[in-house]
Amino acid sequence: MRVTARSAGSALVAPVRQAWLRLGRSLLLKVVASTLVLGLAAVASLGAFVTTEIRDGLVQTRVDRILAESARDATATQNSLDASPAATASELQQLVLDLTSGLGARGGEGRGLVLLQGPSEEQGVPLSELVSDSALVPVISAEMRAAIQSDAPQPWQFALIPETQEPALVVGAPLSIRGAGHYELYFIYSLEDERETLSLIQRVLAFGAGVLVALVVVMTWSVTLQAVRPIRHAARVASRLAEGRLSERMSVRGNDEMATLANTFNEMAESLQRQITRMEHLSRLQRRFVSDVSHELRTPLTTVRMASDVLYDARADFPASVSRSAELLNNQLDRFEALLSDLLEISRMDAGAAQLEFEEMDVGLVVRDEFEAIVPIAAGMGVEIRMWAAPGEHVASIDRPRVSRIVRNLLSNAVEHAQGKAVDVAVGSNARGVAVVVRDYGLGLTPQQVERVFDRFWRADAARTRTMGGTGLGLSIAREDALLHEGMLEAWGSPGKGASFRLTLPRTSRGLGTREVLPLVMREEEFPALGARAEVPTFTDTEVGS
Repeated sequence: MRVTARSAGSALVAPVRQAWLRLGRSLLLKVVASTLVLGLAAVASLGAFVTTEIRDGLVQTRVDRILAESARDATATQNSLDASPAATASELQQLVLDLTSGLGARGGEGRGLVLLQGPSEEQGVPLSELVSDSALVPVISAEMRAAIQSDAPQPWQFALIPETQEPALVVGAPLSIRGAGHYELYFIYSLEDERETLSLIQRVLAFGAGVLVALVVVMTWSVTLQAVRPIRHAARVASRLAEGRLSERMSVRGNDEMATLANTFNEMAESLQRQITRMEHLSRLQRRFVSDVSHELRTPLTTVRMASDVLYDARADFPASVSRSAELLNNQLDRFEALLSDLLEISRMDAGAAQLEFEEMDVGLVVRDEFEAIVPIAAGMGVEIRMWAAPGEHVASIDRPRVSRIVRNLLSNAVEHAQGKAVDVAVGSNARGVAVVVRDYGLGLTPQQVERVFDRFWRADAARTRTMGGTGLGLSIAREDALLHEGMLEAWGSPGKGASFRLTLPRTSRGLGTREVLPLVMREEEFPALGARAEVPTFTDTEVGS
């Protein structure tokens, strides 16, 4: 039962939510809805005021006429009774009957008469009470009779006839009949005509108000649409420009403000097209220049490398200063070659010429190979590096050299900034993706530095020297390699708490999905719970020192 009620509630709320969302996205609907609400409020207020004034005017006019008429008839009746010589009961009864019949005839349809004996009358000739309609007797209230007995001047009140539910006005007048005593004469006037007139006026006003609101809405829709249509067109053109269709322009009609806006927008689009075209040309020239220079430098670099190798191999025969210079030259040439290789790779990626050779492979084995390769280097820097792998195979379709390069860059970057603390590496997978998390507990990164950590040649601390000979392009190339695999490379850092990098690769062409494979930020005690720790290979002192 609760489920049914909840479903019914959702079914009612969903259209309202959808209408509200649509209203929030449309300027035209906002203006029309606002106009409709304000118009209805104004028309309702004005209609209520006009209806009240008309009702009060109709009723007051009718009441004044009824009071004047009943006062005249009551006075004429009393004068006739005073002037009559009737003395016996039959004569008085006939006299009263004739007078009331005459009053009824003069009042016409819609007026009734009731003649009642005063309740305190105990002497005189008893006369029969006269009633033009028995349904009118309950209309006379005790308050009216009390008012007449207290000699109030022309008492009256509104009433409702019980049988027909018609509104009525009751006016009372005292009568003194010589020889019969005091009586009460009541005039009952129907107000049904006034109620029908008021209903007709209300219907006319309601119809007029509806037509007026409809006209206002139509006019508002039309006027707003004239202003919104160019804005929508501008939004569509701007969206196409954002998609790279730089030749899109707005159509210009007339010479009004919208035409001025369209001309200005088109001028801006032309300026943007020129700027973007020029920047694309400069970018192509820069990429070609980097590629050409990198290729041209390889020939002299090969010659210098050959000479450097000869000097390096013979360094034992040189004086100490010359031997040290040969070692420095060899080290810097290694770094120069790595830089050239990275520049060539970056130029290929920028030109869209990078090609991947996919093969089904266990990413855990790739990470294990890079982990074993960097262990002696990390040991030489006093850094303990630990690898944790979730149970099972973590097979994905990858380009092994590129994935190896990503992992190598992440591991070397972590060891570089670990400040002698441990580095943890985790591998895990689910049905859609494989993730590799590299976490260190050293310097850390600020949120601003995290946003720039993948920029080319950017360094968090420019004054800090590189102990492992990086080129400043490693993380940038790693992210490009991850994107080529349709994966992600993310970073997190906190000053003094270290940094964490997460590589996520899709296992198949279906993509990564929405479920997180491994958390980007893992505490040190969370890694052992992931799975078994890989054994660290042993190395000799010579291997560690190298």
